[in-house]
Amino acid sequence: MELYPLLLSAVVAAACVLLTGPFFIPLLHKLKFGQSIREEGPKSHQAKSGTPTMGGVMIILGITVATLVAAPLTPEVLLALFIMLGHFVLGFLDDYIKVVKKRNLGLKARQKLLGQIIIAIVTMIVGTRMLGIDTTVWVPVLNMDVNIGWGYYLLVLFVLVGGSNAVNLTDGLDGLASGTVAIACSCYAVVCLLLQPAHVGLAIFSVAVVGACLGFLRFNAHPAKVFMGDTGSLALGGAFAALGILTHTEVLLAVIGLIFVCEALSVIIQVISFQTTGKRVFRMSPIHHHFELGGWSEWKVVTVFWAVGLLAGVAGLSMLP
Repeated sequence: MELYPLLLSAVVAAACVLLTGPFFIPLLHKLKFGQSIREEGPKSHQAKSGTPTMGGVMIILGITVATLVAAPLTPEVLLALFIMLGHFVLGFLDDYIKVVKKRNLGLKARQKLLGQIIIAIVTMIVGTRMLGIDTTVWVPVLNMDVNIGWGYYLLVLFVLVGGSNAVNLTDGLDGLASGTVAIACSCYAVVCLLLQPAHVGLAIFSVAVVGACLGFLRFNAHPAKVFMGDTGSLALGGAFAALGILTHTEVLLAVIGLIFVCEALSVIIQVISFQTTGKRVFRMSPIHHHFELGGWSEWKVVTVFWAVGLLAGVAGLSMLP
């Protein structure tokens, strides 16, 4: 494959974010779209209160423009865009209700889940009827396909809901979500190109995600000038989940996205432990706060998590046949 479309995609995505940031961030300030910081969180985070949120609009704009410019608009690419933009709408509504309507909880859990179920149903219909995706699951290392029948449709829903929410949970420190998503999608761009047949359009989409996230780090690295909000984190989680589903590497998704898995599991473990025993396993969940309260600086937590994310990505790539 020629490198030009990949480079074009990354550059266009990054440029969109870098060029819109200086105009969009002051607009968010003017509209008073500031982040509310939960009181039970780390005390050091209270200084972030009022920092503009919903910066994910810039990220998703960059990814969408870059994909439309550089990628062949195949059903596979269009479905990836649909999954990402569907989660973007959910995240935008969630942020809008919290920030503009001043309702702290945003969308109700059942409303968000209903939206994700609709996205999953469309994904299953298009995936099976137009893209030829079957109900088998590829198992890394063993390099074998296991047909799980109707269970595969539940798996798709689980991957979409779990993936989007896991990235959402990861978005708790400056630059953490944008950096880990950039690393994970860099690895998935390689997966897309190495699989046979290659998923060239999805590789270009992956690189667009990387470019947009790296551009966003210009404004989101510590100390952050803007947060992506649910607008960005749910959409990026949806984009990452889409890559696993459309390349039919759902299990590999959990390996390359190890950081996201750990963040989500830490919350699940904490809730179950507290409700059953009254005790907490972690100082605070998601797990990045556990390390913060253990004395690590925010920047140290972020860079260590980036490093672990990179190692997980390399481990995932090593599992390809």
